[in-house]
Amino acid sequence: MTERDCTPSELMTVNAARLLRRDDVVFVGVGLPNLACNLALRSHAPDLLMIYEAGVIGAQPKRLPLSIGDPTLVSGALAVCSMYEVFAFYLQRGFVSVGFMGGAQIDQYGNVNATVIGDYAHPKVRLPGSGGSMEIAAWADRTYLITPHQSRRFPIQVDFRTSAGFLGGRSEREAAGLRGGGPAAVVTDLGVLEPDETGELVLTAVHSGVDPAQAQQKTGWPLKIAAGLRVTDPPTDVELRILNELDPNRIYLA
Repeated sequence: MTERDCTPSELMTVNAARLLRRDDVVFVGVGLPNLACNLALRSHAPDLLMIYEAGVIGAQPKRLPLSIGDPTLVSGALAVCSMYEVFAFYLQRGFVSVGFMGGAQIDQYGNVNATVIGDYAHPKVRLPGSGGSMEIAAWADRTYLITPHQSRRFPIQVDFRTSAGFLGGRSEREAAGLRGGGPAAVVTDLGVLEPDETGELVLTAVHSGVDPAQAQQKTGWPLKIAAGLRVTDPPTDVELRILNELDPNRIYLA
């Protein structure tokens, strides 16, 4: 199996899922992050503890939940509480190791825009907004982001800062008093970006057959390439089978 046999969504989801560790406590976002977390749970991370924003802790969904309020999340879960409690007693107290999110725009320092495209008062596009992503980005030990690699999605500076990455650099995030570690990786259909010592996103891996110049051309800042640039392993048949069992109607994988 090679990446050429996969859709871009499958390729991103598999590589994103591989970032999760067996003992992670992950705050699950909607869309592809949701799919990636459920893939990890059913493959290499069976002890993964999934938390959903609506207040479900230790979710064990029998099928892919279509939203953070899907009833399938409740059956078999460790606990169900209020939204306030899941944020105040779990996230803000430091019990969440990973926040898994997407975003319409991600900039040079991993800041995320999910609010508006264009001027805030007169936007070209108005997006869903923060939800819990601002809190998750601020307090989770690390965050992972997943999005297609397109020029419009990777500007040098986001139109609106919905969720904090490294703000203007690691020192600025530290000065702001945000306890969480910030973005640890951004997974795209071309490769993986990770922050350097300053917090700037750098290309550290490409998928098989991808020229690093492709990623540079589709990034709004002069994208640096890591000295030890890696090539990701192709998705396995098992990973692709689980993905297609999770999303048989191709709601996310189309």
